[in-house]
Amino acid sequence: MTNRLIPHPGLSVLLVIVWMVMVNDLTFGTLFLGLVVGLAVPLFTAAYWPGRPKVNFLAGLAYIGLVVWDIIVANFEVAAIILFKPTHKLQPAWLAIPLELDTPEAITVFAGTISLTPGTVSADVSACGTWLLVHALHAPDPAAEVARVKQRYEARLKRIFA
Repeated sequence: MTNRLIPHPGLSVLLVIVWMVMVNDLTFGTLFLGLVVGLAVPLFTAAYWPGRPKVNFLAGLAYIGLVVWDIIVANFEVAAIILFKPTHKLQPAWLAIPLELDTPEAITVFAGTISLTPGTVSADVSACGTWLLVHALHAPDPAAEVARVKQRYEARLKRIFA
C-alpha cells in the first residue's frame, strides 16, 4: 500500500530538500508545497520506472561523503600537477574499465562520479554496457588506476544498488 502512495521515497525526500533549498524560505507553506511536489512527481512518474533498482540509502550517503572528499583531494592534486609538473612528464591515458555493474542507474552514477572527480572524465560506455572509457590526466600505471577506481567506487556502488 505504501509503495503505491509513495513509489519512490528517496526521490520524494530529495525533491522536498531541493524545493526547500531553491525557495530559500523555511515556512510551513514552503514545506507543505515541497511535500506536495515531493509526493506528486514520483506518483505521476512511477509508470515510467517499471524496473527501478532497490537503493541502500545509508550506503548512498556514505558514498556521497566519499565522493565529496575525493573531489576536494583531487582538486589539490590536479592543481599541483598543473602548477608544478612539466608538460613532458605528464602521462595521460585512456582507461578501459570493465563494468560489473548491471543497472543503467548504477553505471550512470559511476560515470558521473568519475567525471566529477578532477583529473578524470568518462567518455563513453560500450554498446553492450560492459566497458567504460575514461580519460585520466596523469596515470603512470593505468592498470593500477583501473583497479583503484573499481575498488573505490564500483564496489561501493554494487552495495548501494544491490
